[in-house]
Amino acid sequence: MIHFVGAGPGAADLITVRGQRLLQEADVIIYAGSLVNPALLENAKEGCRIFNSAKMTLEEVIDVMKDAEDKGQDTVRLHTGDASLYGAIREQMDELDRLGISYDDSPGVSSFSGAAAALFAEYTLPNVSQSVVITRMAGRTPVPEKESIRSFAEHDCTMVIFLSTGLLEEVSAELMAGGYAPDAPAALVYKATWPEEKVVRCTVSTLAEAARENDITKTALILVGGFLDSEYERSKLYDPTFTTEFRQASSHSREPAEK
Repeated sequence: MIHFVGAGPGAADLITVRGQRLLQEADVIIYAGSLVNPALLENAKEGCRIFNSAKMTLEEVIDVMKDAEDKGQDTVRLHTGDASLYGAIREQMDELDRLGISYDDSPGVSSFSGAAAALFAEYTLPNVSQSVVITRMAGRTPVPEKESIRSFAEHDCTMVIFLSTGLLEEVSAELMAGGYAPDAPAALVYKATWPEEKVVRCTVSTLAEAARENDITKTALILVGGFLDSEYERSKLYDPTFTTEFRQASSHSREPAEK
């Protein structure tokens, strides 16, 4: 059996309980060595064979999985964050389907969640933004024209940009071409939840400058939008004048009881 496991955003204790158990039971672990915290490998049992996929091709990864399956062993394919985002898992699953090898998928905490926690931020604020665009800048991997950063920027919603730290000048230009003001709030979160985490607040026009000043060249998320620095409306969910399935609205809020 092959178990795809999301390792979480970085901190070793942010893997899920299920993911940790699967790591502890695995006979073979194939991990994304360029991104996954190596501290997670301390969960491996004695005798577990461990492979770093950063040095492997898809074909080599599948060969390791097939070899383990032929031996009746369990394999964990450990991906950073949650593998459904830029994890290249579909191509692995298609190959396993072709070979008739069973697999399952255990989700993980994405780095975009870790970045929000690092910023003490909420992506979806009433009257500011109710949508989050997760995207990337076109590089060696192309992006469909209709999904360009410029086109998404036209919506003025929250944006979380992956895999683009090396293209910050271009990112800023595209964001401003799409409608963001040069002084619109932005942030860089380097290695969210890792011990070496860095949080840098800046503006859309100063993304590249902020990265240079803080020696950030990779492994960072770019966050853009009013959620970082805007007035917002209070949530209706906890408004005393708002009726819900569980609570009847009152005509006015009550004063705190005197001690």
